[in-house]
Amino acid sequence: MLRSLPFVAIAAVACVDLLAGPRLGFLPLLTLGPTFASVSGSVRRTLAVGVLALAVCLPLAHYNGLLTTPQNNLTIAAVIGVTGASALASHLRIKRERELANVRLVAEAAQRVLLRPVPRRAGDLRIALSYTSAAAESQIGGDLYEVVTTPRGVRLLIGDVQGKGLEAVETAAWVLGAFREAAYDEPDLSGVGQRVENSLTRHLGGEKFVTAILAEVHEGEISLLNFGHPAPLVLRRDGSSAFAEPATECPPLGLVALGPDKPQPHRIPFQEGDQILLYTDGVIEARDESRAFYPLSERAKVLVDPDPQAALDELRADLLDHVGGPLLDDVAMLLLRRHA
Repeated sequence: MLRSLPFVAIAAVACVDLLAGPRLGFLPLLTLGPTFASVSGSVRRTLAVGVLALAVCLPLAHYNGLLTTPQNNLTIAAVIGVTGASALASHLRIKRERELANVRLVAEAAQRVLLRPVPRRAGDLRIALSYTSAAAESQIGGDLYEVVTTPRGVRLLIGDVQGKGLEAVETAAWVLGAFREAAYDEPDLSGVGQRVENSLTRHLGGEKFVTAILAEVHEGEISLLNFGHPAPLVLRRDGSSAFAEPATECPPLGLVALGPDKPQPHRIPFQEGDQILLYTDGVIEARDESRAFYPLSERAKVLVDPDPQAALDELRADLLDHVGGPLLDDVAMLLLRRHA
């Protein structure tokens, strides 16, 4: 449609000018042709449309008896000037599109390094992932996740970095790097959390922080170490559900030293057929047109598909339908389902 718009504009101006005659002077509107061409066409195409506009202008001016008048000379100058400006605009647009394409390639490479694909199966677990960026052009943001299989079992991380932009991405890189290393080395979840905290306090400045949940799957149970993050939603095999609130509140990573006690994980049952949904605050803070928050505990009943990824995709679609427009915050969700 955009590619044909310049020719449609020139044809429309020519038809209207032929019908109206020389009294109203529609010929200056031929500059619409090269203007529209600069929106989607190349520099060469824009110049070609400008030449076409001139080629249409001259016979129409002769038909109207205006060929040698100052008015027509001004029209020709306007077509030439607008064509030159449109060609420059087209050149700058193409240059910016190439730069944006390069930035996207870099972002995708960074995404592959930071947010690696999670395993879909780990022991008796089936895992599903959903990540939605609030920025349409963005591939990565402040939300982070990781799933690693260690000699001590499956360990998971989901978190949300305070702030946006490149600083948030840099902080997410520190958290993920520290977690991936500590998850293999530390004998317990508290040690993993302490390693991540130590790494952040060395690199974070001011009052920046990261809310996060570290998890470790055991036989019939799961350990959760919550650093100021929204509590996971546990969905039992019998259809009941509840949020796994920690026994004691713990500050976010980067501010753990401000807490009264050393954070300790708490265990909850996690049996065959049970599900646990870990998510970032972009889920529960999503609002609809009436400013109502997304009712996660009610809508999580859609997680019934035998395929965990299909079930999580359905929940994501329900979230976007609730918002009815673009998300205002990044959304990351991890769904764990235990099978025999």
